[in-house]
Amino acid sequence: MQAKETLFADLVQGRAQQFQVPLYQRTYSWTERQLRQLWSDILEQAGLLERGEKASTHFLGSVVLAPSPQNEATFPRWLVVDGQQRLTTLSLALAAIRDHVKDGDPDEAERIDEEYLINKRKGGSDHFRLLPTQADRPQFAAHIRGPRTEQSAGGSVNAAYGFFRRKLVEAADPAAPQDVFRIEQAITSRLTLVAVTAERGDNVHRIFESLNNTGLKLSQADLLRNYLFMKLHTRGEQVYETYWLPLQDSLSNEELEQLMWLQLVLDGDDRVRRQDLYAAQQQRFERGEASEEEIEAYIRELYRRATLFRRLLHPEEEPDASVRAHLRRLDAWQAQVTYPALMLLLDRRERGDLDSADTARAMSYVESFLVRRMMCRVPTNNLNRIFQAVPGQLPLDVPVADGLHQLLSADNRFWPDDDELREKIQKAPFYQFGRSQQRKMVLQRLEETYEHPEPVDFAAAQLTIEHVMPQSPGDEWLRMLEEDAVGGERAEDLHSRWQHTLGNLTLTAVNSELSNRPFERKQDLLRGSHLEMNRRIAATERWGVKEIRARADELADRAVTLWPAPLRGVGRAERSRDWVLAHEVLAALPHGTWTSYGDLAAFLGSGAQAVGNHMASTPGVAHAYRVLTSEGKVSDGFRWTSEDEGGDVRARLIADGVRFTVHGAADPAQRLTADDLALLVAEDDDRADGEETARRTPGGGQGEETRADRFFRQLAADDSPETVEAVRALFARWEELGGWVGHGAGQVTTSAFLMLGEAGAPGRGIWPLTLYPGGGRGGTAQVVFQYLAAREPFTDRGLRLELLKRLNELEGVEIPEGKLELHPSFRLSLLERDRNRQLLAETLAWFRDRWDKRDTA
Repeated sequence: MQAKETLFADLVQGRAQQFQVPLYQRTYSWTERQLRQLWSDILEQAGLLERGEKASTHFLGSVVLAPSPQNEATFPRWLVVDGQQRLTTLSLALAAIRDHVKDGDPDEAERIDEEYLINKRKGGSDHFRLLPTQADRPQFAAHIRGPRTEQSAGGSVNAAYGFFRRKLVEAADPAAPQDVFRIEQAITSRLTLVAVTAERGDNVHRIFESLNNTGLKLSQADLLRNYLFMKLHTRGEQVYETYWLPLQDSLSNEELEQLMWLQLVLDGDDRVRRQDLYAAQQQRFERGEASEEEIEAYIRELYRRATLFRRLLHPEEEPDASVRAHLRRLDAWQAQVTYPALMLLLDRRERGDLDSADTARAMSYVESFLVRRMMCRVPTNNLNRIFQAVPGQLPLDVPVADGLHQLLSADNRFWPDDDELREKIQKAPFYQFGRSQQRKMVLQRLEETYEHPEPVDFAAAQLTIEHVMPQSPGDEWLRMLEEDAVGGERAEDLHSRWQHTLGNLTLTAVNSELSNRPFERKQDLLRGSHLEMNRRIAATERWGVKEIRARADELADRAVTLWPAPLRGVGRAERSRDWVLAHEVLAALPHGTWTSYGDLAAFLGSGAQAVGNHMASTPGVAHAYRVLTSEGKVSDGFRWTSEDEGGDVRARLIADGVRFTVHGAADPAQRLTADDLALLVAEDDDRADGEETARRTPGGGQGEETRADRFFRQLAADDSPETVEAVRALFARWEELGGWVGHGAGQVTTSAFLMLGEAGAPGRGIWPLTLYPGGGRGGTAQVVFQYLAAREPFTDRGLRLELLKRLNELEGVEIPEGKLELHPSFRLSLLERDRNRQLLAETLAWFRDRWDKRDTA
């Protein structure tokens, strides 16, 4: 190969020639962000030309060319192996300049056309200097032939041409006019390219592969597409038009890559990773020395399965109502991990191996497997392996649905049985499990089992999860719980144990009205609900521990009927994984923290006495000595269980960073509650709810309450006018710093996020604080250290520690370093102090600066 630096003009000017974008290349995909950057570079170079400055040119990137099989001595044709995005963009920019000057200077417009865009004496597709891939060709050709009189349709090519037309109009502003021909000159003679030219006989496919290895982010689908069409020497055009182009139009590049991976899995490869898709499929073809017919058959099978795959992505395309309902629920569950099993079922149904009724039954096993595991807090980290193995491990000697039931019931799959499900529904803190949408779906499905004659349309209803006994109980609630206390239990401990259990949760559209009201007031509102479960709650005389447990038993009866159980006799793991979870969370206790027996019991859905007994009888439990009484004292019954341990417990605690008060109790600021413990072992997906709910607040219609209005109304209900005004001032200062305030969808307790980044784009933004109204106890600002630990640049622990130290400078804020991986809070009432508001504003400015510099660090 030969490489040399060149200019766009030198590359495309001269005799008639053509640059052809091969079939295997991705379609044109530059977005406005890249176009804006290019336009800025063009204007900078045009300005240098205007001032006569001889500065260096701007390097645009590389273009890799290879002789086309259609090459002729009198009409050279080149394959654009890499660089088609740059060439297409520059050609569209010049077409826009041509059309911009055409009315006033038609000769110059003709010159631009003939020098850069067309081969004047050639017809058909040879007329164009650049010939994009088929998918882009109609739009591109329409712009090169001349300005379109009709409104341009969508598409990246149209969008790029429209961008340059708009920018040229802006450049002609009389207040600061820019010479359009200087802009042309900047494009053609100030933007440099490195042109790499392959010789005839060079392996163009290997060149294309090597580009991916040098950092030009080609996807696995791009590489496999390249490979496939390089092998289709004689039938490439026909296969592309018949199968590939419709396939490409029906799926995004990422979805197409996922389908390619699923095809490998369905063919029995239960170990291939998506990032190894290209290499795995290439090896399959090369082991068998695949012919053109075999590669065409592979693409044809992809095309067939794309219709099935789209039903997973868009369940409304599934024709059978029962199967469609299952697909919708699994889609709402965000169960992409089950795609290998679901694709297998749809594929086998299409082949006639099972009907729609059995397909729906099989999908009910998949749904039950996911729901029961979530409700019993079985970790999700092996779900990929479980479902990827389904096509290769499905029994062949039984019907498909029965085989799937049998496979998922295997003892290493951990599908909870009825006894375990009942126990978890009774005692476990369900509200802390899974994603918010999954919890909501469980309650919706349970409501459906009542078969109300006028069922609620859940898709249209704005329902959220409500704690009947509220998360922030008032005095009336605590007095009720005191009536239920036995054996010296405190009302607060009972509340901690039972508040998040399924028996205390329901769905409602009037959360803001229910809020933290006494039960008598909630009864009146629940009686008017269209949900049968709410009417049954309203029919009880009181709402304490006995009522919560009774409702849990009722829901458990419905759950074991609704979600099928695993087959008996296959064998399963013992319920000892509850204690495994206890050991995991204790091992994860950060330095400088402690917890109580009650907190650990509430986290596990167990009892404090059972926790104490387990700790006393089980040797080798990490940090067992950091489980104290609720008063922060070492339990009278605590004993070291291992000869390797021992010594003074208080000395060990101090060595672990636990502070003690003058009364000899562990510092309550360092105590981890049940909610804190849940965060320590939460999986990444379980932490993402905040980002999904943080959105700019839309303006309400006439008479409608916006999320921002609701937030301040709830804040004013528990905090002073001075605190409310301090929070308004904080929001105003944050917006001055370039941030925006998003509000959560919660009704019982709404929220406000101090956001940086792109609005409405999960994963592209970041926030340091989430503010909550008090719910009877005063509003709080939650510092989201755990979330920040997974977001650049705050993956650096030193930056998070600096944020903690800055916040601790506020008078009244004392966050222990042990909570650097959690979500500690401080009272919003502290912002009434001028000095605290100033320090927090400075801290937020520091946070903004660290975020802005993340790509340059």
